[in-house]
Amino acid sequence: MRTRSQARKRRQQQVRQTSVESPNLEKPNNNQETFNHPIVTMADNRTMAQLLEAPTEGYEDAIVVPEITANNFEIKHGLLNLVQNKQFFGHDKEDPHAHIRYFNKITSTMKFPNVPSTSVKLMLFPFSLEGAARIWLEKEPPRSILTWDDLVSKFINKFFPPSKTTNLRNEITRFQQKFDETFYEAWDRFNDLLRGCPHHGFSEMHQLDTFYNTLNSNDQDSLNSAAGGNFLDKMPRECLKIIESKSKVRQSRSKAVSAKVSTRSSTPAVSSDVVELKDMV
Repeated sequence: MRTRSQARKRRQQQVRQTSVESPNLEKPNNNQETFNHPIVTMADNRTMAQLLEAPTEGYEDAIVVPEITANNFEIKHGLLNLVQNKQFFGHDKEDPHAHIRYFNKITSTMKFPNVPSTSVKLMLFPFSLEGAARIWLEKEPPRSILTWDDLVSKFINKFFPPSKTTNLRNEITRFQQKFDETFYEAWDRFNDLLRGCPHHGFSEMHQLDTFYNTLNSNDQDSLNSAAGGNFLDKMPRECLKIIESKSKVRQSRSKAVSAKVSTRSSTPAVSSDVVELKDMV
């Protein structure tokens, strides 16, 4: 008859025998072996002086100009000079929209066979920048501007932030004809504000209403008379036509008056010189 202690010893011997006969049970699988192996890295045989050298990589431009396959393609110095004659510096009072319009006008004058105009624009645009604007472009990530639309969008958003849009919209809303300002001068200044913020969002009706209500009583009466009644009763297109017609008339009169004044002011000066010459003789 077996005792409990003998049974326990018998089970322990069976466990030991199983462990010796099946040594693979305690081995890790292939994946574990691979995971536990240390990663072997290549030795860096550079000297300290070589490691401390400044890197010579990473000098790619932000603008990616598509490959031009046309034969004998060359940017003439005359076109470069035109672009550089009116550079954008990034000052607060500079208008990036006006710069883009000017740049488009200049580059549209030159046509190259089998070369897309956008490729020419991407190539030339850096030459139209200077100062803070050039620094901005140089700081853009390499190869981050792939199309002309990308470039225009980033340029406008950088130098025409939302705060500037808000300020210009407020100037348009608060526009007021000055005391000594003619109708033509007021209309011209009002249009300058609109051009300075082409994304102002004001409808044509809102623009005309704002301008009319900021004029002095004499100019309002003149517009009403030209409209044959209440100026604001007309359609927006008719109102705009009346304003432009009145503006051209006032502009021509203003130039005529200025010419007469300049002629009168110059005549006495000539006669006095003649008198002085006679006296000297």
